[in-house]
Amino acid sequence: MTSRKSIPWIHQWSRHLIGAIALVGCLETAWLTAAELSGTAADVCPTSGCKEVLQSDYATVFGLPLTLYGLLAYIAMAFLAFLPWLLRQKTDKSFQSKVQETTWLLMFSLGVAMLVFSSYLMYVMLFKIQALCPYCIASAIFSVTLFTLTIIGRNWLDPGQLFMTGCVIGMVTLVGVTGIYANVTPTADSSTASLDEAVNIPGEIGLPITNKSGKAEMDLARHLTAIGAKNYGAYWCPHCHEQKELFGQQAFALIDYVECDPKGKNARPQMCKAAGLAGYPSWQINGQVYAGVQRLETLADLSNYQGDRGFIHPFPYQ
Repeated sequence: MTSRKSIPWIHQWSRHLIGAIALVGCLETAWLTAAELSGTAADVCPTSGCKEVLQSDYATVFGLPLTLYGLLAYIAMAFLAFLPWLLRQKTDKSFQSKVQETTWLLMFSLGVAMLVFSSYLMYVMLFKIQALCPYCIASAIFSVTLFTLTIIGRNWLDPGQLFMTGCVIGMVTLVGVTGIYANVTPTADSSTASLDEAVNIPGEIGLPITNKSGKAEMDLARHLTAIGAKNYGAYWCPHCHEQKELFGQQAFALIDYVECDPKGKNARPQMCKAAGLAGYPSWQINGQVYAGVQRLETLADLSNYQGDRGFIHPFPYQ
């Protein structure tokens, strides 16, 4: 009989390590998901690049934060890692052995999918968004580590079959992620130009503003412009678009908007750099900078606006 001491330490502790890393990943992604859903991503980002990544169009999938899907993946990995331990007193040895085999294969499959997805997102971060997010880098390290542990954490009887399984899962994941992000491209503002006209406009202008403006929004916009307030943003930033929709199409046209991305229409990146922004969107009112999507009531208070406050569009975060 093989003694326990002869078993490599990594085989003895691999499930514990996988479970522990997955739990850390759960904490990170749960925190970021809460920040995304509450609109406070700017407050948890230590760098401007971090906020650019978390507020890019790549940060949402099917209308939900990408971090939520990461949270689900980490939860699944932790569950698979600890499942045999949870069942150790309730099942016979043959069933426990089957659970061990099945969960290892599932952990390996999930590890491959997480590695491929994370690698694609790192490519997007470095070459598409061209910004660095420390949280994303940490998550990528977790994914690589989990994948590595699923390979070296046990003695696989058929490495060739494992390799083929990994290739199939990796290809399916890559096709899926490229399909999900295939349409992540800025959209021209159809309210001001036709498609043929829009493609000839210098610079990207992002999604069109669909909300209409009320009298209160128009009055507040005029007031903000009159006192020299500025709104800083980027054409690709979804939270910037949420801020625009709060004003509506007609009112936001009156706002002194500063496009910070050099690829955007009428971009003024030097002004954004000089303002020392933490991220987008940001407001500069009476010499002070306020990061994140702001309620119109808040903007009214910050700017000493005394007019009509019957704003018609609800704040997106409650």
